[in-house]
Amino acid sequence: MSYRNFLAGRWVDGDAVLAVEDPATGETVAEAPVAGDRTLAVALDAARASVDRGDMSSIVPHRRADLMRRIAREIREVTAEGAEVLTRESGKRLSDARGEFEEAAAYFDYYGGMADKMEGKQIPLGPDYVDYTVLEPVGVSAQIVPWNFPVSLAARSLAPALATGNAVIVKSPELDPLGLIVLARAIEAAGVPEGAVSILNGVGSDFGAKLVASTRIDQIVFTGSVPTGQAILRAAAWNVTPSLMELGGKSAAIAFDDADLAALLDSVRSGIFFNAGQVCSAMSRLLVHRSLYVRAVEACAALADGLTPGHGLDEADHTPVISDRQLQGIVAMVDRARSEGATTAAGGGRLDRVGHFMAATVLSDVSPDAAIAREEVFGPVLSMMPFDTEDEAIRIANGTDFGLVAGVFTQDLSRAHRVAARLRAGQVFINEWFAGGISTPFGGVGKSGFGREKGIEALYNYVRTKNVAIRLRR
Repeated sequence: MSYRNFLAGRWVDGDAVLAVEDPATGETVAEAPVAGDRTLAVALDAARASVDRGDMSSIVPHRRADLMRRIAREIREVTAEGAEVLTRESGKRLSDARGEFEEAAAYFDYYGGMADKMEGKQIPLGPDYVDYTVLEPVGVSAQIVPWNFPVSLAARSLAPALATGNAVIVKSPELDPLGLIVLARAIEAAGVPEGAVSILNGVGSDFGAKLVASTRIDQIVFTGSVPTGQAILRAAAWNVTPSLMELGGKSAAIAFDDADLAALLDSVRSGIFFNAGQVCSAMSRLLVHRSLYVRAVEACAALADGLTPGHGLDEADHTPVISDRQLQGIVAMVDRARSEGATTAAGGGRLDRVGHFMAATVLSDVSPDAAIAREEVFGPVLSMMPFDTEDEAIRIANGTDFGLVAGVFTQDLSRAHRVAARLRAGQVFINEWFAGGISTPFGGVGKSGFGREKGIEALYNYVRTKNVAIRLRR
């Protein structure tokens, strides 16, 4: 199958192509188009013209809601095909890839339900005035999508942007851009106005950098690493471009002495080993009360050792990381952790097999000051450490530059509320990692970024408030 870029309602070849690799085998699965300067110029012209014409903003809100629901239906039509493509290019399990397309459709359904419910307000200034506010779209939204969940995270930002009447240019991740090309087909089939959406694959250091530096965009939405986010913010600062940043995490779960160990293990399985740990909100640190610590380490190690590596198409328990470069970085961090005193309870290195497989790894007795306790790994590596008091656990959990999510495992709900209030994080899970859904706001503090995705709150990223004050004739 050949793949092309979706440029303002048209399908175009790239200025070049790049090979897309299957992480489980190392084989090339397809060649993807690479957008260059000419394509970017056309996308910017088309998006700007779409905003000026009001292609999306002039659609009656309930009709815009209908369009959103059509997109959701079309995504479901391509889910089976798209999931297989996504599995081959990203390495994830087929069921998880299918779930990613289903979640993308759910985002469009959810924000379709909100498209006709965004309202201004009337402000009382006395009998001589009428004053009201209007919510207007921000304009051209430039959205840079990461490689770990490209389809669902693209939809997470694209859906509320379209629901509020904006035009969007999506920059695909070059490591796995093919699933987004399938998503673009669904958007085209739903009848989105030409110019309102472009989904383009380009190299981040070139195409992505030029996109965010453009004076013709009105907003930047980025999900990815802190260094790249910092580079984007420097460009945004020069043009004073409003930005939404969802960056890294070093999230900690705190398991108290009364934690349900079986429930905790279920959360460890999903929290750090799902998608080979390539999740910004992964449970990368597990703090366990000393009375439960030895049992917890043994149980987590047994869980890791029991995972079966293999291809995502075979629904393997343990899938590869995205690239050899990513794998080498993970191995280096684990090696450094051992040199800083951590003990390998399970895994600890690259698996001896074809593909980019990192062993499911559990490190015990990790020092809170160690690099692996403070820096994002983005791989299937769990760092465990004991604590004795509630204050100590909170101090360790908050002891990084990040603040994306956190977790508390306890049967004492008073303690759960008390600890949640003190944790420095944008979202706190109680007794289940990844609790919540599309309707729950998501975002971090500190170097985890700013702004919120998901939920009703996300819609307000994509509008600006205009006030109208009228002096009445007397």
